[in-house]
Formats: sequence, C-alpha cells, structure tokens
Amino acid sequence: MTDLARCVAEAYNVALRHRGQGKVADYIPALAKVDPDRFGFALALPDGTVHTAGDADIPFSIQSVSKVFTLALALRRVGSSLWDSVGREPSGSAFNSIVQLESEAGIPRNPLINAGAIATTDRLIDGRDGDATVEEILAFLRARAGDASIAIDLEVASSESQTGARNRSLGYFMRAFDNLRHPVEDAVGVYFRQCAIAMTCRQLAKAGLFLALEGRDPLTGEQIIEPHRARRINAIMMLCGHYDNSGEFAFRVGLPGKSGVGGGILCIAPGQGSIAVWSPGLNEAGTSLVGAIALEHFAYAAGWSVFDSSVG
Repeated sequence: MTDLARCVAEAYNVALRHRGQGKVADYIPALAKVDPDRFGFALALPDGTVHTAGDADIPFSIQSVSKVFTLALALRRVGSSLWDSVGREPSGSAFNSIVQLESEAGIPRNPLINAGAIATTDRLIDGRDGDATVEEILAFLRARAGDASIAIDLEVASSESQTGARNRSLGYFMRAFDNLRHPVEDAVGVYFRQCAIAMTCRQLAKAGLFLALEGRDPLTGEQIIEPHRARRINAIMMLCGHYDNSGEFAFRVGLPGKSGVGGGILCIAPGQGSIAVWSPGLNEAGTSLVGAIALEHFAYAAGWSVFDSSVG
C-alpha cells in the first residue's frame, strides 16, 4: 500500500528547492504583497485524514480556483441549461482574452476562463441579488471544508474591483450578445468577491473532496451533485483548468486541476482524494510554478495519474 504521507513529504521537499521562483500576480495590488516564499501542501482523503506539509494552514486568495465551486453550484441550480451560456472546449488563449468572444458570438469557450466564469456566475445569480449569491458560495465552501471561518479577503476584493476593467469589458461584451441575464456590475461584483475568498490548503483540499467521489461528501454521505456532473467538472478541469498551460499540466501531472493567480492549485484524483497546493510565484501561464512541480512529483510517487494503470 502506498505511503501517502511519505509521498506528500517527498513532493514537498522536491519542490522546496524551487521556492521563490516564478512571478507573483502583481497586477492585483493586494496579491503583489504576498510573500513569494510561501509554500503549502495538503492531501485530503475520503476517511477524513489530511496529510500536510509547509504552509498548509495559512489562508490565501483562491482566485480562479473558486470557478470550480461556482460551476458545481450553477449546475446544481440551473442544470444543463448552463451550457447555453458557456462552452466546454479548451481556449488555447490567456485567461482574460477577449478575442474569441468576438468571433464566437459572445459565448465563452469554457467555464474556467474569466469570461466563462463570469457567465457561469451570472447564471448562478438566477434572479437573486449579489449578496445572496455570495453567501451561497461561502456557505457551500464552509460546509464542504467543515470550517465556518472561511471568509472573503476584503482588501483583495477591493483590489479586484479597482483593477477589474478587463473583466468588466468581458462582461459588457457578453451582454452585447445577450449572453448575460443580469447587469454586468451584478455579475462581476459576485465574481470579484468569489475570487477574493481566502482559504488554507487544508480547507481547500477538504472542500474539493466531493469531486473525487462522484459528487458525494464522504464524511456526511450527502450527494452534493449528481455523479455525471462531478465527472464532467473533472473533465473540464483536465482540459481547461490551467488556460493555455492545460495540456502541459495534464502531460506532467495527469490529474484534473484548477489553478488561481493567488498561487493555489486544486487537484482531484478520482476515487482517491483531493490535493491543494499553494505557492504564489506563477509561471507564464498563471499557474503556481512550485505547486505544479510538487503535484507532478506527488502524482508520480502515489501512482495517481488518471493515465496510470495502477490507479484504483
């Protein structure tokens, strides 16, 4: 039987020598101040065990990792009609690109690029006000992580809004094609706040565990989303979770994952567990450089790549 605690420790130590490398997301002023030497790793297992290393209990801004959870909530709320508003294909473009929106009639390629996440959040609002939608997202994350302390980093949220001209542009572009159902400021207002949610690696790994177990919370037994929806979210994470770096991540790590420019990555190992890493230095595509190295080593050591015949 694989010693998973040892695999976590090994992956952490292999990546540690690269700590501080990469570029912090300085275009959001609040993120520019984060210590680039931070590095945490957490592995959550279905029996409730959590193995950690490094800064696994320091909160960080989850940024685009939040898109996975709003996607799950939107599918739970509006079902397959969500796909009227957003596609399911890799973009091959930067996370905040506007180019494809013009050529593809305002329908974003997938829910994990910024335009697609704004469209998804717009559908999640579903006629409510923004505050109620944000509270639903927070309640969902708190319940999945088993921790009521999870909250929005208000400084980051303010920073997001003040520097959010491009995201607003994406929203207005979609609105021009009748692909937003609510005022742009309502949709991006929720989007900015969901991205500013602060979580630790431990909390994030626990929150993602339902996606490793066909939509079921293993600790409560609650079916959070239908099994086929969990599988499809994992598929989208594998194809689109790291923007134009998604193919390289699948090649090296072999697990569905979602990165955020705060330096976090959530990875799902179907049937096995959920992994969260955090290190603020990013590669050119906006994925944590150190985090990706750690995940590559862990997936190899544990034999957890979905392409590994020993899985399961």
